[in-house]
Amino acid sequence: MSQRQLAMVMDLNKCIGCQTCTVSCKTQWTNRNGREYMYWNNVETYPGVGYPKKWQELGGGFDSAGDLQPGRVPSIEGNYGVPWDYNHDELASGAEFKPNIEPTWGPNWDEDEGAGDFPQDNYFFYIPRICNHCTNPGCLSACPRDAIFKRDQDGVVLVDLDRCQGYRYCIAGCPYKKIYFNPKISKSEKCILCFPRVEQGLPPACAQQCVGRIRFVGFLDDEEGQVHKLVHKYKVALPLRSDKGTEPNVYYVPPTEAPPKFDAHGKIIEGSNRIPTEELEKLFGSEVHQAIKTVKTEMQKRKDTGKSELMDLLIAYNHEDMFRLDSGYYKEYAKKHSLTPKKLLDERYSAGKNSNTMKFFMPSNAKGGDS
Repeated sequence: MSQRQLAMVMDLNKCIGCQTCTVSCKTQWTNRNGREYMYWNNVETYPGVGYPKKWQELGGGFDSAGDLQPGRVPSIEGNYGVPWDYNHDELASGAEFKPNIEPTWGPNWDEDEGAGDFPQDNYFFYIPRICNHCTNPGCLSACPRDAIFKRDQDGVVLVDLDRCQGYRYCIAGCPYKKIYFNPKISKSEKCILCFPRVEQGLPPACAQQCVGRIRFVGFLDDEEGQVHKLVHKYKVALPLRSDKGTEPNVYYVPPTEAPPKFDAHGKIIEGSNRIPTEELEKLFGSEVHQAIKTVKTEMQKRKDTGKSELMDLLIAYNHEDMFRLDSGYYKEYAKKHSLTPKKLLDERYSAGKNSNTMKFFMPSNAKGGDS
């Protein structure tokens, strides 16, 4: 068990499916050397089969007794799709723009398709997915080499490449299929929650670049932090497929608003909602009903009184307020364990349970104190 747990909350009501997070992760971590097909971050259209294809049907995770469940390793051809490129270099000579192979599947293949009949009841919404850095990781339990571990200081799940032998049991054991096999080095690789950035005061790339400001990052035990309040105080942020037993540490504020349905004559069906309740229950469990009720109650409270802490949190007026990275904690941890602390590159996100409030956040005539 790690000392503290770094976590992320994503508000699905604000995700516009722009894939900026996907591109920021791809360009920083997975754009070469056997990682071409890897998407440590991707944004899926729901309902849809996702990436890899039908990941929710590929097994892994734990049953109600805590036993690891069998799972399948997705195939490149069938589940991920063989990566392709385009003949950009030939365009200057008048060549036809085309891929170098015939694509059969890939990330976002079913983007924006959704379900239902247009215009009566069709719907979809976006779900960004990264590794959940679970408290009880299926990948860790499945690895016979003890090559997967949770960092003591923040609970980030990592792969020890020196120990990994590429058996791929970890991929089968992960119910989210968010760990990948690198054929160039015959080892498994995955999202690292940008811990080298976090240690230097920078949010994960996907979170910092998010256009819709949907991502909050912080420690679950930081009671003044947005992550703690959304997960534990208001209970509006829920884990994805918690029934898999891995105790995910990436949480989602479920979609709470959708257009009404229309009847065959084009008239609104009063009280209807296009997103089926059973689909939300499948993703987020029965707690989704109370979460949606709380969000709607607070929305009405804001309309009636002009005040709502929850609405202020979700609106995220100031970008720096979305990330409480607690650099003071990382410095103390490094000092305690005789490590060299990373140089702080950005002080805007240093607030946290164990950090001092800096004058950067205060009026020029105010004094800093404990946060």
